Amino acid sequence: MPIVVDIDVMLARRKMSVGELADRVGITPANLAVLKNGRAKAVRFTTLAALCDVLECQPGELLRFEAEDGGHP
Repeated sequence: MPIVVDIDVMLARRKMSVGELADRVGITPANLAVLKNGRAKAVRFTTLAALCDVLECQPGELLRFEAEDGGHP
């Protein structure tokens, strides 16, 4: 999938665990793991906003596009 989720990077920068983030965002650790591991088919804007609020970041710091063929978009 060409959308890459960088939640791990932000968790490391904030020295926060997956469980703590899930608790503060209000989602289950299992659902956060699905999103974190790139297996999610969609993310609600309310969830994305909550992640950005808790992690004190912008959506572009959590999500990025990588072309599947290695070229530019």
